[in-house]
Amino acid sequence: MPVLGFGVYQNYDARSSCLEAFKAGYRHVDSAQMYRNEAAVGEAVRESGLNRSDLFITTKCASRSHGYESTLKGVDESLSRFQFDYVDLFLIHDPLSGSDKRLATYKALQECKAAGKIRTVGVSNYNVKHLEEIRNAGYDMPAVNQIELHPFCQQKPIVEYCMKNSIVVQAYCPIIRGQMDHEVFTSIAAKHNRDPAKVLIRWSLQNGYVPLPKSATPSRIHSNAQVFDFELDADDMARIDALDQGKQGAISWNPVDAD
Repeated sequence: MPVLGFGVYQNYDARSSCLEAFKAGYRHVDSAQMYRNEAAVGEAVRESGLNRSDLFITTKCASRSHGYESTLKGVDESLSRFQFDYVDLFLIHDPLSGSDKRLATYKALQECKAAGKIRTVGVSNYNVKHLEEIRNAGYDMPAVNQIELHPFCQQKPIVEYCMKNSIVVQAYCPIIRGQMDHEVFTSIAAKHNRDPAKVLIRWSLQNGYVPLPKSATPSRIHSNAQVFDFELDADDMARIDALDQGKQGAISWNPVDAD
């Protein structure tokens, strides 16, 4: 899995944006059934001229389509929309469907993996109790947990559990939906002669997360990918780490406390 991904949430011209992202060097795209742009992402993959095997494409099933049979059907529908033989990573989008349906959905995804339709199974917005539920049911642990994760909402107990259990942490909203005017971000950006978005993406990368910045603006798509030519020092990291507001810092739905 490439360590930097391109998010396409609320992107209604995902084909153009993905083509731009591929030009900028991204090889990892994060889509979802709920985003209604799987077909556009698939189109971009075919138009790009890149080998499918060089790309890492993610999709997700949201709670309204959870359940064993509906998940099996949903995987086939996603593959049909993408026009792919397989998807690299399939996530349970959220834990809102309740324990029984979550586990039935997970079982179906594991079977789709065994059938070669999915390379990797993961979850999104899962708290520790949801991850423990999978363990207690006797299934293999998910490879990935994608959560809202940025300096204001650091989800420390979830991150700690994932790191301890070798679950890759993907970070959505890594650039706080553009809310980057905090003095800590702007001063560190000035010190490194970079923009604040790059500082936030670096913070994520240096913490071992896989950030998924999203943009539909070509210049920003390119800029957000140019993050491998500088490093934040220990003082920078400590100043950013100190901004955590816990759950109050969330800027998205962040449904990690679902029953």
